[in-house]
Amino acid sequence: MSENQTTGRLYGVGLGPGDPSLMTLRAVECIAAADVVAYHSARHGRSIARSIAERHLRADHIEEPLVYPVTTETTDHPGGYRGAMEEFYEEAAARLAAHLDAGRTVAVLAEGDPLFYSSYMHMHKRLAHRYPTEVVPGVTSVSAAAARLGEPLVEGEEILTVLPGTLPEEELAARLAATDSAVVMKLGRTFPAVRGALEKAGRLDEARYVERATMSGERTGRLAEIDPESVPYFSVAVLPSRVDAEPAASRGEVVVVGLGPAGPRWLTPEARGELAAAQDVVGYSTYVDRVPVRPGQRRHPSDNKVESERAEFALDLARQGRRVAVVSSGDPGVFAMASAVLEVASGDPYREVPVRIVPGMTAAHAAASRAGAPLGHDYAVVSLSDRLKPWEVIADRLRAAAGADLVLALYNPGSRSRIWQVGKARDLLLEHRSPQTPVVLGRDVGGPEESVRVVRLGELDPEQVDMRTILIVGSSQTQVVRRGEGGGEEIVWTPRRYPEA
Repeated sequence: MSENQTTGRLYGVGLGPGDPSLMTLRAVECIAAADVVAYHSARHGRSIARSIAERHLRADHIEEPLVYPVTTETTDHPGGYRGAMEEFYEEAAARLAAHLDAGRTVAVLAEGDPLFYSSYMHMHKRLAHRYPTEVVPGVTSVSAAAARLGEPLVEGEEILTVLPGTLPEEELAARLAATDSAVVMKLGRTFPAVRGALEKAGRLDEARYVERATMSGERTGRLAEIDPESVPYFSVAVLPSRVDAEPAASRGEVVVVGLGPAGPRWLTPEARGELAAAQDVVGYSTYVDRVPVRPGQRRHPSDNKVESERAEFALDLARQGRRVAVVSSGDPGVFAMASAVLEVASGDPYREVPVRIVPGMTAAHAAASRAGAPLGHDYAVVSLSDRLKPWEVIADRLRAAAGADLVLALYNPGSRSRIWQVGKARDLLLEHRSPQTPVVLGRDVGGPEESVRVVRLGELDPEQVDMRTILIVGSSQTQVVRRGEGGGEEIVWTPRRYPEA
């Protein structure tokens, strides 16, 4: 933005949440320096922004009320609500530009902060690149609400999420479940959906309500106890910090949570929320280490070969009233802890303990996505581990799946104590598949040592496979294509159509 000395200066002035005493000194100075004071209002003409700044307005100020053509009502504008508002913003910006072109300084008043869910930003986008501009920050309603509740909003490593209540209820629920602390703005008519989202996310008991923070008529309380018919637009829902929060009185339960194949990017919002809400985290030490440390949360790592004991331990904690997350890599129902927990929970004395399963991205799907779409048609999933079933059973299933021409996703192909299964599986599959059949080797997919390669079945070397590798063996229809610049990218895909016999 260039400083054109022949024009006036534009100020976007944040006024804070409502109490005039919370205006900054700079806000007062900018209003004093302005020739024109502009503010938004509904068609009734009453402006909250003007009322906050009223004591600083002078008789010689030129006032520019920017009156919305619509707020929540319908409109007959040919462009609908959005069209009516866009036209209004253009006209309002033109009115302010006329003052600025005449050399007048213009202060646009904004409740809260000018660039935080504020109408000022529509003027800023249209004018700031044309005129000298200063934005004066203000105390937001988020900070005011937390102050009025007298509870920390976020602490330590916690994450704060700010959401508009106008989002669809399911989207709100997903985001509320996934975060530590949250503030939901723009209530009013959206309140029933926001309340429903909090309930679906399992966070209604934590939620607080703040109405007209720092203004006359202020009201605070537990959100679950608020009458939806009494909620105005100037109110917010708050999920305060969980650090040091008293756990809600509830029956203990076990939630088996899928962490995905690696790292936080593969974690679903539901899983993230369950991990945050758990009082205890139980699992194989490698997987427990992937869960962020939270104050007050107990962690119980154990060896990978004690699944039944781990399940009993988690269920015993739940019987004591604890909320327990049992963690698994990938999806907990695929060669993982969900079966172990449910097996133990199906007998006494654990039959009455609530158990829920929260799914996760599987290793097979993660590896497939990196290679292309090898699982585009029917496929089978087989574990090559003979620790819990005889090799003869594995061999019979490989033959059956290969004879049916299914793509195969092979889990647990090898470890330090199991070094021959991959070679045996390769030889069995070669009885039914061409040596040119593509095989995807996905190792540590999503992790720091990720490696995805495509080899041919006849050239599959067991020495290149370890416990962190998953194999996807194509069917007779699976294609390997080189594409991209210079044919440098090799992709694997299986057509959705199968040829008729």
